[in-house]
Amino acid sequence: MKGRDIFVDTSAFVAFRVADDDNHNDAQEFLKEIQTKKLRLHTSNFILDEVYTYFCKLHAVAVEMAELIKSNPLITLHRISAEDEEKAFEILKQYGDKGFSFTDATSFAVMERLGLTNAFAFDEHFSQYGRFTVFPIDRE
Repeated sequence: MKGRDIFVDTSAFVAFRVADDDNHNDAQEFLKEIQTKKLRLHTSNFILDEVYTYFCKLHAVAVEMAELIKSNPLITLHRISAEDEEKAFEILKQYGDKGFSFTDATSFAVMERLGLTNAFAFDEHFSQYGRFTVFPIDRE
């Protein structure tokens, strides 16, 4: 892995927390690698929104996950800017053959703005975009 910074997608947070998720074991194993290699984690307020929304029927879990993202000193929470939103819309127009969500596109935009090249995701859209190394899917 080049660099110590990695963007964490909603799919990784969900896989980490949900024991019967198909990717749970891979998420747990990669979390150990993150800790061993002392990787710096990044995510966005749009990812926080998706994670909270995913768990909102289980209020205590939704709050727990939101607090993890907001308060964990190992995670830097980035706010999506108006420029990121514009870049995301340009990405969506350019990749009309993909099923990218607006949140996916904002993640790509913020990663590019920050110079991040690594993503912790189980969402195929990060690989489809083709500009990032995806872990643990694209293991080196």
